[in-house]
Order: sequence, then structure tokens, then C-alpha cells
Amino acid sequence: MNKALVIVLLLVLFSCKTEKKEQLPRLQTEGPSLIAHAKGFSIRKSGHITLLKVTSPWPGADKGYTYALVPKDKMAQTTLDRDAYDAIVTVPVEKIVVTSTTHIPSLEVLGVGDRLVGFPNTALISSKATRKRIESGQVKELGNNESINTEMLIELNPDVVVGFAINDQNKAYQTVKRSNIPVVYNGDWAEESPLGKAEWIKFFAPFFGLEKKADSLFAGIEKEYAQAKELAANATEKPTVLTGGLYKDVWHVSGGKSWMAQFLEDAQAAYLWAGNNETGGVAVSLESVLAKAEKADFWLNPSMLTSYADMQDANRHYTRFEAFKKRKIYSNVIAKGDTGGLLYYELAPNRPDLVLKDLIHIFHPGLLPDYTPHFFKPLQ
Repeated sequence: MNKALVIVLLLVLFSCKTEKKEQLPRLQTEGPSLIAHAKGFSIRKSGHITLLKVTSPWPGADKGYTYALVPKDKMAQTTLDRDAYDAIVTVPVEKIVVTSTTHIPSLEVLGVGDRLVGFPNTALISSKATRKRIESGQVKELGNNESINTEMLIELNPDVVVGFAINDQNKAYQTVKRSNIPVVYNGDWAEESPLGKAEWIKFFAPFFGLEKKADSLFAGIEKEYAQAKELAANATEKPTVLTGGLYKDVWHVSGGKSWMAQFLEDAQAAYLWAGNNETGGVAVSLESVLAKAEKADFWLNPSMLTSYADMQDANRHYTRFEAFKKRKIYSNVIAKGDTGGLLYYELAPNRPDLVLKDLIHIFHPGLLPDYTPHFFKPLQ
């Protein structure tokens, strides 16, 4: 199973694009802010050492990881108990390997995209800037995340590898660690709130000495999100919304406490499973979905289907829904990069303000009449 499918399924289970990244609106930078939304990591200073603790690298993790980031010019006179840390990284980092497409936007907006030297399954990357570096050979293909080409990675000799994982059983990471290349886990995808995911830009900042820049950039995202949410509060009605679709005869809807459910609430939509307490996806039967959502005003993300013809061919019961009949179905898997990467899964976690505006425009077009959605597109 390739990483694209793994990430899509994980996001469905645990949390339920712009077509050109360069066209995204630029953010205004603001003053610094504390980590206020992300629950999976913390940062604190101890003299000249930065202690980065990841408490939730994946859902259900039974332990946290602590990393020590030490300035290169201080390393010689720094004594550390190596057993007390899961990795020690010298900073600023000059060469980095990351393993999830959600890591790419953080590097680029911080201005350190040129430090990336390797990535597993580069076809998943949609960013124009990083694709140019891939095509010129500056970013090496490392295979699949679950079976990284460790020989090539070790030859690249990066200062750090930022790992994406669903558990601590990735043997390739263990091989990399034994080669004295530090591996640090990033759990941005395990966050449950939109702003919590986006705040992981601050996770990357200490590796490059860019904490103030990350604080400022996130403050801009936070402000844009708050303003969009305030705008949505002016809506005069709340349309009903259905999510998900069938996968092997089981329908997966987003849980009532999931990332998607939070977006729907902030966009002033009435999510039909809002009363559910699950933070991930919820498996339900087709019959129960029909009983509850046959008359829903809108339908988001019907599995991986991108056209009404495909939906009708996939399951004739889809045609019974009002949203199908009235052509009110939208998907976040239509917008793709040049090599087929899904733009939503690369960039949306980093720009929740744009996701919210997309949904406001769809549900309440009068509030954002001249807006062009970046991620959610109408089915064809």
C-alpha cells in the first residue's frame, strides 16, 4: 500500500488546493505567540539547549520522545546524558530528510526548503518549488516510508530525519539511528483541531533557529482563521452536511469530535454526526446513513470518487441522496499536483484558514461571493 493511500485512510480513521501552491494568498506576519492549540509537542529552553518533547507522535502512543537541540558552536563544551534523550541534534540543520508531505509546506514557508535532501515517494509532493528540486536531483527518492532506502539515506548523511509513523516498529528508522543519524518523530497528523495541526510549524523552527518567524507566521494563520470563523457566524442558516462514503461495504463518516467536524462547526454547518464523541472516523451501515442523511443539503468527500458518473457506477444507492440529485457534493481529492499528489493532504493541515474559507464559500456563498476555493472542488 503506497503512502498516499495510507495517509488518506489514516485521516479518515483518525480525523474522520490550491491547484498551484504559488497562488495562495500571502500571510501578514505578526508578533510571537505561545503554543496554544497543539497538544502533541512542547518546546522549552535549558540554557543554550532547546528541549523538544513530542508527547503524541501517533494516536494511542504509550510514550513520549524528548530531543535535545544543541547549537553547533556549543556542542564541544556541552555534556549531555545521551540516555536521557531519544536523539541529540546539532543545529542549525543544513540537510534534512522528512517523510510526510505535510512537512514540506512548513519548510518552504520558513524559507528552508533548500535544506531538504531526501523524501520517500517523491511523486506525492505537489509543491512546485520542491518538484523543481526533485527534478534537478537535489532531493533524492528514498522509496517508501515503511521501507526507506536506508543505504541511500545514510549516504545523504542528513543532520536529522523527521519521521512519520503509526507506531515505533519501523525497522528502517532503527537502522538510521544505528548509523548515528538522529530520527525525530513528528505527530502533526494526530492533532484533532485545525489550528493544532497548523501550529506544528513551530516544531520545525528550532532546527533552523527560526522560532520568531514561525511564531509570526502562525499568528497570521490564527488571525485569518478567527476572522473567517467570525464571518461565518453571520450566516442566517445552517445547512445539513454528510461526510464520507463506502469502503468495502462500510461507510466511514467523520466523528463528531474530529478535525473535519470542527471545521464544519466553525463554518456554521449542521453536521449530522456532530453528537458523536469519536475523534476519528466512525464505521456505519449504508442503511443508517440513508435514514439519517438522505435529505442532507451537502455531501463532502464521497470516498475517492470525483464524478457523479463514478458514484453512480460505484453504488446505485448513492443516487438516492438529495445532495447527489441536486449536485451538492464536493471533494478534497480532485485537486492534484503534477505527479498525482493530493494537494489537500499536503497543504491543508498547514492552512486551516483556507479550508474554513472554502467551506464557508460552499455553504454560505453570499458571505464570500468572490472567493475561489483552494481545496474543496465540486464533483464533475
